[in-house]
Amino acid sequence: MSHLLHIDSSIRGEQSVSRRLTARAVAAWRAAHPGGTVTHRDLGKHPLPHLDEAGGLARMVPAEQHTPEQRASWELTEQLVAEVKRADTVLLGLPLYNYGAPSSVKAWVDHLIAAGLSYDPATGAGLLGDRDFIVLASRGGGYGAGTPREGWDHAEPWLPHGISQTGLEPRFIAAELTLAPVVPAMAKLVPLHEESLASAERAIDELWVPASAAA
Repeated sequence: MSHLLHIDSSIRGEQSVSRRLTARAVAAWRAAHPGGTVTHRDLGKHPLPHLDEAGGLARMVPAEQHTPEQRASWELTEQLVAEVKRADTVLLGLPLYNYGAPSSVKAWVDHLIAAGLSYDPATGAGLLGDRDFIVLASRGGGYGAGTPREGWDHAEPWLPHGISQTGLEPRFIAAELTLAPVVPAMAKLVPLHEESLASAERAIDELWVPASAAA
């Protein structure tokens, strides 16, 4: 049975564009996979603990030497890796905050980098690469070639590197200028935002073909 891991990370609730995009993608996935199942992890509402001194060393200490804090941290990592392993497709909503990924996404990635769980320490081979990883990005401004802030988006360039040890390879669909409808100084950019959003929605709709349409 097909299984989708749906991850949101926006803190903006119903105002979130990335949540709007992931919801659309989940609906499209369900239509294409009748009987499929979905696991939803909401990093925006329930952020993961960052790796700290008490628990973070669990990845560098043999399990039999774990302190209670390290054991708890390692067990959470096992849970998060297992969620990915159960999925055929991983769907991540990735808003851009202060020109980078939300810290909750960084914490998720840090937990996934675990020897013996997500990569083979002997060979370095990733153990999570046999699944689709789709990232739906939203950006308040515009960061493309020729824009005043070209290169200021540090989330999309970082994620493939941050997750590379696991074998996961993200495919990005992005909507830009999402602040244009609510920031008066960006009002003239609303048409460009609408064009970007519509393009992202079309790309999402083309990700999976419903079984009925393929018949």
